[in-house]
Amino acid sequence: MLTMIRAIVRPEKADKVLASLMEAGFPAVTKYSVAGRGKQRGIKIGEVTYDELPKVMLMSVINSADKDFFIETVMNTARSTGKGAFGDGKIFVSEVEESYTISSGVKETAYAAEGVAP
Repeated sequence: MLTMIRAIVRPEKADKVLASLMEAGFPAVTKYSVAGRGKQRGIKIGEVTYDELPKVMLMSVINSADKDFFIETVMNTARSTGKGAFGDGKIFVSEVEESYTISSGVKETAYAAEGVAP
């Protein structure tokens, strides 16, 4: 089974998270520049309210067996010092029914079922 992980992190943490994932054996990641807000509803500095803050979304599809290790790697790298802070980000996890490599036409769920890396 395959799992898709979407991690939204602070822009200044994105390169560190990517490096940690590479070192942990997860080289395949898609990176998006995004903007949004969490429960804190943005940030107010003086008279100016910033409703949408810049973030980076990292998306990866991995074998489900690696999910906890992947999430732990992201959390440990993306979290602010100490116990973390508002705005450190969010991780979303979802199952992937099927995945295909366009160049070869290979259906990658077959690899996951056999326990062989694509």
